[in-house]
Amino acid sequence: MRAAVLHEIGQDKLEVLEDIEAVGFGPGKVRVRVRAAGLCHSDLSAMNGVLPQPAPFVPGHEGAGEILEVGENVGHLKPGDRVVVCWLPACGACPACKRGQTELCLAGFMNAGTPNFKRPGGDVFGFAGTGTFAEEVVVDAGCAVPIPEDVPFDIAALIGCGVTTGLGAALNTADVEAGSSVAVIGCGGVGIAAVQGARLKGAAEIVAVDPVASRRESALTFGATKAVPPEELADAKQQVTGGEGFDYVFEVVGRSATARTAYENTRRGGTLVVVGAGAMDDFLQLNMFELFFDEKRILPSMYGGGDVLHSYERTIALWRAGRVDLEGLITHRVPLAEINEALDQMRTGTALRTCIEI
Repeated sequence: MRAAVLHEIGQDKLEVLEDIEAVGFGPGKVRVRVRAAGLCHSDLSAMNGVLPQPAPFVPGHEGAGEILEVGENVGHLKPGDRVVVCWLPACGACPACKRGQTELCLAGFMNAGTPNFKRPGGDVFGFAGTGTFAEEVVVDAGCAVPIPEDVPFDIAALIGCGVTTGLGAALNTADVEAGSSVAVIGCGGVGIAAVQGARLKGAAEIVAVDPVASRRESALTFGATKAVPPEELADAKQQVTGGEGFDYVFEVVGRSATARTAYENTRRGGTLVVVGAGAMDDFLQLNMFELFFDEKRILPSMYGGGDVLHSYERTIALWRAGRVDLEGLITHRVPLAEINEALDQMRTGTALRTCIEI
């Protein structure tokens, strides 16, 4: 079968190969025919080494498709079922799951160290234990979440990560208060989802911050009340909040420099929500006096900060009701053979989300 492979960390191009085999099928596993995948910035971060991932590997963790085969002890799925791939399934038994913090379950991370694929040259891993830039993938049954018939595969793929992460940051982690002021720094697919989440919660002012003009224009169509490049954030802070700072600031880039900017633009007593996935050696510096004196809450948001399955269901309900726009997030579509074009669209910021049609 075909799959897009990164041979070594640090390479900027993927090679689409036809000699890949999905492996690991057995009890508790399912084989999924991937129909659509979304390109998330985390895929680029894994490719360049910001996020740890053994290589060679097949990127992609946003995906949806059909069940081809189910292993023993899998009773809730059958061939033909439509599913979204969940890269962080909950085991239901660990301390985090028992506390209701299923997004902190580590069971899914354990899959990242086991090869999902092989080719004549040896083992090939799947990013985050999945690897959806492939025609087929074998995953734990818990990674395949059934979706209703009316949810298209491309929409379902986005729900598998970016939309759940951005919406959840606003709805779950921040629990944005109606009438509040919000700034979102970084307006790709996840940032735009955060904008939509803030709008759903009734934020009065939502300032979108991004260096790419087309993304700023898009943010306005998704609910932002103002959109500015980073160098104009200080002016927006003055205009919107009288210089006090925003009630909520979402950092959706994953860099200490933007997190520091986000902190400085959060009002005293306000909330900074860290959504972007950054590098282990990139440190955010805060002095102890400001940390104490400003009483700003710093809330990391992992995968939307809530129960993933509930988040999927909520997003589908909101989409059906026309309360969130998911179709509009897909600005580009490319076949798997042109995956490197999708990478360029992500790097240049010309795409909010590119759908990989497989």
